[in-house]
Amino acid sequence: MVEDAEFRWEEPLDLRRLRQFLCVAECGGFSRAAQRLHVSQQALSSSVAKLESELGVTLLDRSGRQVSVTAAGEALREGATALLAASRVLTGQVRDAAAAQQRPFVVAHTPAVTSEEVHELLGPVRAALPELSILAKQMFPGDLAPALREGSVDVALRRGIAASRTLASATIAYHRLRVAVARDHRLAGRSTVGIGELRAERIVVWAPPGSSFYTDFILSACRRAGFEPELVVDRVQGTAPVTAVVDYPDAVAFVTAPAGPALGGAVVVLDLDDPLLTPIQALWLPHTRSAVRDLLTISDNQNL
Repeated sequence: MVEDAEFRWEEPLDLRRLRQFLCVAECGGFSRAAQRLHVSQQALSSSVAKLESELGVTLLDRSGRQVSVTAAGEALREGATALLAASRVLTGQVRDAAAAQQRPFVVAHTPAVTSEEVHELLGPVRAALPELSILAKQMFPGDLAPALREGSVDVALRRGIAASRTLASATIAYHRLRVAVARDHRLAGRSTVGIGELRAERIVVWAPPGSSFYTDFILSACRRAGFEPELVVDRVQGTAPVTAVVDYPDAVAFVTAPAGPALGGAVVVLDLDDPLLTPIQALWLPHTRSAVRDLLTISDNQNL
């Protein structure tokens, strides 16, 4: 009996049954799920029962009027989304390998990571694979995970570090953080500034705390310096970070642009007295492999 159980555990999951289970869990019952999947309720119930038998666990509690997901079912649902997404990516990779013209390798990045920084991070890929077509596209942080799951993006780059329960990740670089001010700002004549000196300044960010890892990183840096910053969310989204202070000349913004004049002199970027490094995190689907991605995530891009 033990040997049989171990053998069943080593058998691969049936992806069709897995999709059907996810649909039942999402719909909260077999009737609605059967309608959505265009199968009979009996066939759907039998399919999920077979999946439970294969795993040796109960995935759904059928005792109430509405089907609920058990603890084992929640564990399966959490991992199933990434597994099914990985299967779609693998299907695409197989078809791409047979195609006469290869599709580009797609790198998504948040507005906090500039296009120039993305180009520099891709240096090892460009050097090793000069014939590879690469497409870099800017996306908002909340759009990265869905794009990775649907396979429209191969790897995503964001500023800041946060653990993800459904995506694989790696820190691939650190960029030096600086402060941008408008040319008429009281600090514009300085070459350096301390974070503590910004306690009386409004700080422009691109998203509220809790919805942006970059904002959370900035907030944490200010708190370590001993003050709670006054944050204002930039009303113009998607442009280079140094543009943030153009419409807020009395405020400052944390950027990774080089020190000195920017935007034709409309903005001045100052070094911090105590250098602060902000990380770049790469995200991708677990259970997938990519030689191109390996060049990006394993390369020595630290402290750019």
